[in-house]
Amino acid sequence: MPKVQQTSNGGGRRRGRGARVATSLAEINVVPLVDVMLVLLVIFMVTAPMMQQGLNVNLPQSRRADRLNAQPIYVTIPADFAQRRFVQIGEEQIRFEVLSERVRQVILPREDKSLFVRMDAAVTAQDFYSVFDELKRAGVDKVALASRPKEGR
Repeated sequence: MPKVQQTSNGGGRRRGRGARVATSLAEINVVPLVDVMLVLLVIFMVTAPMMQQGLNVNLPQSRRADRLNAQPIYVTIPADFAQRRFVQIGEEQIRFEVLSERVRQVILPREDKSLFVRMDAAVTAQDFYSVFDELKRAGVDKVALASRPKEGR
């Protein structure tokens, strides 16, 4: 804010302006500073995920190491699920009512509690969510949807 100073000229009348305005040089314009800081923030936000990378590790080999059970589990929902209420776990066809118990038995010995869901394109969203709820009730951590690539590419 500018400061107003009164000038005294020995008690007489002064010609021109009656008060002198002096501006303070101590004021800092922060708008360019904020602009620069926002630009730097955006740059760091964009580049930070790119700078994270894993370590290259040459794992040791062991003759007595147990093999990991890396076979994926597939739950298949057929097109006629709404009428028959059957799903398929791997090659085994089971009723929907026992799905959560059977999935619990299948994933119990596994360390990875995830599976893949394959479904016919004619399956409704409600049927999918019914199966999904049963899988979550069985203790499945991750559910992945399996699909095939679009043809004609």
